[in-house]
Order: sequence, then structure tokens, then C-alpha cells
Amino acid sequence: MSQRLVKVGLVQSAVGPDKAQNLAKTVRLVEDAAARGARIVCLQELFASEYFCQREDAELFDLAEPLSGPTTEAMAAVAKARGVSIVVPLFERRAAGVYHNSLVVVSPKGDIAGHYRKMHIPDDPLFYEKYYFTPGDLGFMTIPTPEAAVGPLICWDQWYPEAARMTAMSGAEMLVYPTAIGWHPKEKAEYGASQLSAWQTMQRAHAIANGVFVVAVNRVGHEGPADGGLDFWGHSFVADPFGVVLAEAGEGEETLVVECDLGRIEEVRRNWPFFRDRRIDAYGGVTSRFLDRTGR
Repeated sequence: MSQRLVKVGLVQSAVGPDKAQNLAKTVRLVEDAAARGARIVCLQELFASEYFCQREDAELFDLAEPLSGPTTEAMAAVAKARGVSIVVPLFERRAAGVYHNSLVVVSPKGDIAGHYRKMHIPDDPLFYEKYYFTPGDLGFMTIPTPEAAVGPLICWDQWYPEAARMTAMSGAEMLVYPTAIGWHPKEKAEYGASQLSAWQTMQRAHAIANGVFVVAVNRVGHEGPADGGLDFWGHSFVADPFGVVLAEAGEGEETLVVECDLGRIEEVRRNWPFFRDRRIDAYGGVTSRFLDRTGR
């Protein structure tokens, strides 16, 4: 089986209140990943600002920007200078009153190779995203880069096997999940380990079920009031098509550079041919909200 080796960079960092400083810091971290051989560099969800969805505040819509705004411009410049592809999350201003949690993939030429809008929008305590984000309307997709076919998804999308499946079916070789997930500090002692395990297990399952690589990039650090807020747990990782974790970060700032052999996809799928054995004639009910006892 022939090898197809590509190094992927995962930038896991703490975020401060100054957007310009966050961008400058991330540029340096991307440069570091590129210097270590990364050809695709993945950033964390909404990396340019603190995670503002902890409260509902109309003034925070001012953080949004168009696709061609300063976040994309800064990452396009470093992508072109270093000859790398970058997965760039951003708070997208589409029109007055219409905003998305989005990402673009910037090519080594510095242009936008693809654009994805987060499909699943959560609404949980301190994760009030439905206030800020319109659900994505671009569907699931694969974005080509010179090294790999990248399947972009964002954070809450991680929990939906349908999203992973459809993205893999579109030709993705690696599912990339920019993420902002963490603990409520008061719950960490009781539930922290199980929450982290569930997050990792779900994504490893996507890798196995679809025979693809999974790249999950999370942020770190405490954000919000000292007596509340969120502790972002980090633990960014890469899993191969067999679900094996190739590398995993800790709970501090870290930039991983992980070598992936895309030839492994063919090898795994020959032995676990899940796409061959799917009963596509029997899955019509998946488009229903729920099935009652009669199967309707």
C-alpha cells in the first residue's frame, strides 16, 4: 500500500481580550507549525476573540467581520508566505442581523479555497450560540488542498454522526473540527473526566465509522468571571482511520505537528468496508425528527 504522508498542525492556545494581539500571536504559532513541517494548519473555533457566547449582548455582534476581513487577511498572508493551507474559523457578518459561525480554508496561494458555515448551533448554559449564529446553509462539503481533501465541521457538529458521514461521503480524507469546549468549573470535579472522554470517544468513532482521519483543535484557559465562566480543556488530538490517537495535547498551550499517512484510508476501508455494506435502501427514516412505534 503506497504512503501519502502529510503533516498537520494543530494550534491550541489561550485567547485574550485584544483581537489584534490574538491574531498576531496566532500568526507566530502558524509560522512555528510550518517551520516544523506542517502543510495543513488548523486553528481553534473563533480563535480571534474570547468566547463571547457566554452571555447575550448585542454589542458583541461588532466582533463579526466579512469573509475578506482582517482575520482572513492575516491568515492569508502567512499562508502565502509559508506555503501552507490554513483552516481559519471566524465570526462571519453576512448581512445586518445575519451572522454565522464559519470557517474558510486558505490555500498556499493566499486565496480562499472553500467556505463552511456551522450547521448545528447549540444553546446551553454559557454556550448561547443560537443568539448569535444563523444555522449554516452551505451544507456538508469537502475542500481540496494540495495535500489532502479536508472536510470542515465546527464544534457542536462533532456530536452528529450524520454530519461526519455526509462529509466523508463527499470525499473528505480528514474531518477537521475547530472547537471551543470546556468545563463549568463547579462541575469539573464530578463530571470533568466523563465529559472529556465522551468528546474524544465520539470523534474517534467518526474516524472509525468513516475510515478517515479526525483532527480536533480546542482552545485552553479560563474565560469569563473568576467565580464562573468556562475552563476550556484543550486536549486537541488527531485520530487515524482505525480510531488510534496519533497525538494529543494537554490542557495548556501547545502546537502539535502530526504526520498522517493518507494511504491508511485505503488500507482500513478494504478491511472494514462500511461504505460497501451500508443499507441505503433502509435509511429513509433518518430524515424524520423521530420515529414512533409504527416506524413512521
